[in-house]
Amino acid sequence: MDAPSYTPQDAPVPEGEIVVERASSPLDVGPKLNRTTADVVRFLMEQGEMVTATQSLSDDMIELFAAEIGAQIRLVNPGEEQEIELLKKLEVSDEVEVDSDTPHRPPVITVMGHVDHGKTKLLDYIRRANVVAGEAGGITQHIGAYQVVHEDHPITFLDTPGHEAFTAMRARGAEATDIVILVVAADDGVMPQTVEAINHARAAEVPIVVALNKIDRANADPQRVYAQLSEHGLVPESWGGETIVNEVSALQGIGVAELLESLLLVAEVEDLRADADGRARGIVLEAHLDIGRGPVATVLVQHGTLAVGDPMIAGPAWGRVRALINDKGEQVKEAGPSVPVQVLGLSDVAQAGDEFVVAPDERTARDVAGTREHYQRVATMSRDSSVTSSGAKLEDIFAQIKAGEQATLNLIVKADVNGSLEAVTESLRKLERDDVKLAFVHRGVGGITENDVQLASTSNATILGFNVRPDRKARELAETEKVEIRNYEIIYKLLEDIEAAMLGMLAPEYEEVVTGEAEVREIFRVPRVGAIAGCYVLNGRITRGSKVRFLREGTIIWKGEITSLKRFKEDAREVAAGYECGIGLSDFQDLKSGDVIETFEEREIARV
Repeated sequence: MDAPSYTPQDAPVPEGEIVVERASSPLDVGPKLNRTTADVVRFLMEQGEMVTATQSLSDDMIELFAAEIGAQIRLVNPGEEQEIELLKKLEVSDEVEVDSDTPHRPPVITVMGHVDHGKTKLLDYIRRANVVAGEAGGITQHIGAYQVVHEDHPITFLDTPGHEAFTAMRARGAEATDIVILVVAADDGVMPQTVEAINHARAAEVPIVVALNKIDRANADPQRVYAQLSEHGLVPESWGGETIVNEVSALQGIGVAELLESLLLVAEVEDLRADADGRARGIVLEAHLDIGRGPVATVLVQHGTLAVGDPMIAGPAWGRVRALINDKGEQVKEAGPSVPVQVLGLSDVAQAGDEFVVAPDERTARDVAGTREHYQRVATMSRDSSVTSSGAKLEDIFAQIKAGEQATLNLIVKADVNGSLEAVTESLRKLERDDVKLAFVHRGVGGITENDVQLASTSNATILGFNVRPDRKARELAETEKVEIRNYEIIYKLLEDIEAAMLGMLAPEYEEVVTGEAEVREIFRVPRVGAIAGCYVLNGRITRGSKVRFLREGTIIWKGEITSLKRFKEDAREVAAGYECGIGLSDFQDLKSGDVIETFEEREIARV
């Protein structure tokens, strides 16, 4: 072996700011700073860090070495510098030329505000559709994009979640928007998320129109809310300020028409224009993996026209657009500026918040996507390099905290869509304390699989599922490997549990026990009754009246209970594994062959 070579102490340091990628190894860092790999390794070992020449270094390690030799550095994410070259390859310019001849485009309106102040109800009234009923606990947890027409003027609406955990999603909504509707309840006033929404809108430098909702309530006090808004720099026009405030009732429709007039007035003043010619550019609002349709991305076109057949690239995902679906569920051939559509045909689940662009050709799109995927993988590996086999499971945290040790909680997080995954991850990061650190072994979109369980077993991790479920094989493997899987549908509960565990106070009162599983083999349509699922019981027992989840490829698409259970033509109280039966569900008709009906019950447990 060659002896390590060290640089003389008086060796010059590169002048100016040196760009260093995060997660670089001593092999990469040394030459950039006019030092050898051995210099970096020796210095870090002297600081008590046992590193090798090819090991990824943390930000602190790189900065420490740079400070030691007196070098100025700027840390960038892997691929950040290369992104400039990739954009040149895609022939994308930063500046989009807009002049007085450029046609007007519909305004993009983002609805923001505090939890339960009536944002979705307001949109609901405008769209005459019931969005609220489909939300878990009545809380919006995804971004919805809709287009409505008021007096021949199309208006695009983005509905953003109001819970504080979805700050990142709200911030993205603000960046994609022209005008913000700030919904404030007249009986509740300005609340913490209302202030957050104001800050996001100001950061995006977009005008704010206030919708003072719930004025029909007996305890509504508009003047008090006006005073609170004024404290945050939003002085209403009736008080001599410049902020447009519309008093509305989303429940009764009072003042909604006036609100839409105000929006069109502000849009006219803003003079919003975009060219519909040329290759499309825009932003990904949401993305998820749909069974049967593959990766689906909800995008907002900002420039140009997106058409079926275009080679599109969004972050590391690319593909030829197979289909475009508008907010009404109809297939369309193209989408112009300010039009939200779902895109089918991408190679992978895009990242919510990514910018998308139509590439000059398919080959360029594939090459750029491949390069981005490589750097994204490097960034993910470096970010999660703190994961070690010494990390603790959720149930072991209490013992480690009691012993006064610093604990690392290893987690695998799976969610139904990318926006939720991002929000859950960021919210969990905020829970970190000095004595408890979080390490994310893996994060992904889709159902909990056997691979996730095996990874959790080897890395001593707890699996958190948000709006997704493990399949039977994954659940059985988890029992064998003693891997804890926790499933949640509302983010409050997830954060409460993890925070309680990190504070050493976790004491769950119930555990959920899956009692049976049946696969849908045939669907029968019965007059005045509806759809009946002809099922084969795979596991356990199916009992009439029990709680049930309807799963499609591991993702929960409906919850309710079994209303009827028949064996041949006779009513049955329960049907055991290995037998066929007919199952009627309380109010769910979207049955498909291959779907899984999972019955469960909650049993009280005593935690030791």
